[in-house]
Amino acid sequence: MRDAVQWLRSLVFLVNIYGMMGVMGIVFFPWAIFSRTGALAACHTWCWWVRWTARWMVGIRTEVRGTPPSDEVLIAAKHQSFLDIILIFGSVPAGKFIMKRELMWAPVIGQYALKIGCVPVDRGKRSIAIKRMVRDVAKGRQAPGQLIIYPQGTRIAPGVQAPFKIGSGVLYEELGQDCVPAATNVGLFWPRKGIMRKPGLAVVEFLPRIEAGLDKGTFMARLADEVEEASNRLMKEAGFNAENRDG
Repeated sequence: MRDAVQWLRSLVFLVNIYGMMGVMGIVFFPWAIFSRTGALAACHTWCWWVRWTARWMVGIRTEVRGTPPSDEVLIAAKHQSFLDIILIFGSVPAGKFIMKRELMWAPVIGQYALKIGCVPVDRGKRSIAIKRMVRDVAKGRQAPGQLIIYPQGTRIAPGVQAPFKIGSGVLYEELGQDCVPAATNVGLFWPRKGIMRKPGLAVVEFLPRIEAGLDKGTFMARLADEVEEASNRLMKEAGFNAENRDG
């Protein structure tokens, strides 16, 4: 019975946040269409709304630890669900993503993503997208801010092992920017699939930055070790073990 009630609360919560995405997208649109500041304000407001309603609608408390960067850096983050996107983006002043090109055509999301400076990527052509990103930054065309990347390439369920792909190392090396790793345990409460949301403390933690200048191999090894170690620590803190793993 308790699970059924939580499932219903989760369903109402999802209807709430996606419905509010549409409402805020329309309300902010006159400002956002002419100003990146307006688009960022809309996205930050929605992130705040999600965190606020998650607490009292489904019992997910959220916490951001460490120091969110405000300068031009790479943020290389563990990706477990949509919630870590919301927590990371909502904590930095001008976040932007390398996103799947299909999202360009998604109502509200696509238009705002392009306005805040996201770069669309064709599936299977990530190397081309990285070269484009490097070129755009070098020419000063790309909007300044914090480039949020997911080194494992997709959402990874808690406890599942997946390699860190070389694209983040190429960006780090070619752009010559510091990298701020980010760890999380959000997948324990907001899984990558399904409706059910579970009560608990969902955390994103910004780790000490990795300064620019390391060779690609050294950077990748350090990034993987630090992100995985910190994410495992956060999940252990939340009581995660192999028996309660979300697949």
